[in-house]
Parts: sequence; structure tokens; C-alpha cells
Amino acid sequence: MIELIPAIDIIEGKCVRLTKGDYQTKQEYGDPLDMAMMLEDHGFTRLHVVDLDGAKSRHVVNIGILRSITSRTSLTVDFGGGVKTDDDLHRSLDAGAAMVTAGSIAITHPDTYLRWLEECGPERLILGADVREGRVSINGWKEDSDTLLTDYLTRYMEAGTRNVLCTEISKDGTLAGPATDLYRDIMQRYPQCHLIASGGVSSIDDIVELHEAGIPAVVFGKAIYEGRIDLRQLMERF
Repeated sequence: MIELIPAIDIIEGKCVRLTKGDYQTKQEYGDPLDMAMMLEDHGFTRLHVVDLDGAKSRHVVNIGILRSITSRTSLTVDFGGGVKTDDDLHRSLDAGAAMVTAGSIAITHPDTYLRWLEECGPERLILGADVREGRVSINGWKEDSDTLLTDYLTRYMEAGTRNVLCTEISKDGTLAGPATDLYRDIMQRYPQCHLIASGGVSSIDDIVELHEAGIPAVVFGKAIYEGRIDLRQLMERF
């Protein structure tokens, strides 16, 4: 059964969603803690939290909100956005994150990522793989690297990574449907991967499609906030 992971993205203390990573498209949806508690009330056990202020400024910013969510809910939280240094990593874990997503650092400082992988173990470190036109993007999607997604995944899967959060940037926040073919291809190439698909989910049918394609997990947010997914029906279905 596909793992359902609702997302909370944070800018200036608010729960927000962007379209294709463009900060100018920001839409606000209230208090992150209130949203987390509502999701827990609906039966979710996992939460994906992104510090968009941190991604933009290149260091963790919203550690207090992370701590409030982990201390006041029983949700298993994976946290990302701006995790660039040992201090960022340790503060995130100390604030209650069960897992940390690291992406940009794996491009800019691969030795640091590999050390974190060894120190934290593959169960606590998620490789962020944000992709645009086949190449990995970094720093809150503001920069495109020269690294091909396939080369990136091969390197780190061979090093022991198992959890991968892959976001197709052209789909993110668009409610245009997920990049199922991309995720299916990743699973065929790396069957040992616990792939978390992200971007474009607009309906329960989209999640069913990913489930039937054999994708282990899915992150989704805007479809919840825009009322496109009935959470009660979703939890009954899965």
C-alpha cells in the first residue's frame, strides 16, 4: 500500500504552497501547527515539512515550528529546506525530526552528504532529488545543476541511500497530475529504492495511479488545501 505523506511548506511562519517553486506564486493556508494537528486528526501518521525560508537563505530558519509540531503531535516528521551544515542537521534532529531531507548538499558537497549518510544511517536521511528537464536543481529550485538525475541517483544508491524524495518541478503545485512515468522509470532502475513521489497530485485518482504503478510513497499538499482531495475518502481508500 502506498504511504501517504501530506506536506507543509513554511514561509514566514505560515503554511504555504508555491507553483513550480516560484516564491512569487505563494498562497497562504494558515498556521502550520494547526494544519499538522488537523492532518493527525484525520489519521495521518507521517508529515513532510519544508522550510522554504531555509531553502532560500541556505540555512535552517523555522526550527521552532518544527519543534512545535513534533512536540504537540505524534506525527513522524521528515524535515528539509536549508539543511547545509552539521549544525543544521543536528538542530533538525534535536527538534524532533525523525528524518532529514538533504538535496543541495549532495550536489555541492557530496563528501558531507556521504558522511551524514554514514552517521545517521539510511533510515534517517532522505536524498532530495528535485528535477527539471532531467537535471537536478538546488537551493530551493533557484539553480539548475549540470548533474543528470540518473547519475545522481546511481551514485548515492550505490553508496547506501534508500529513501529518495523526487519532485518533478514542472509539476509541483500545478494540480496537473504526477510525473508517473518518471517515477516508474526510477523504480525500474532502482528497485531497492523507497521512492517518495512529489509534485502535481490533484486527486485521489492520481494517488491510485501512483499506487498501481508500484510507487512506495507520495507527498501531496496543494490538493488538500484547495479541497481537491476529501481526506476522509482518501483514508478509507488507503
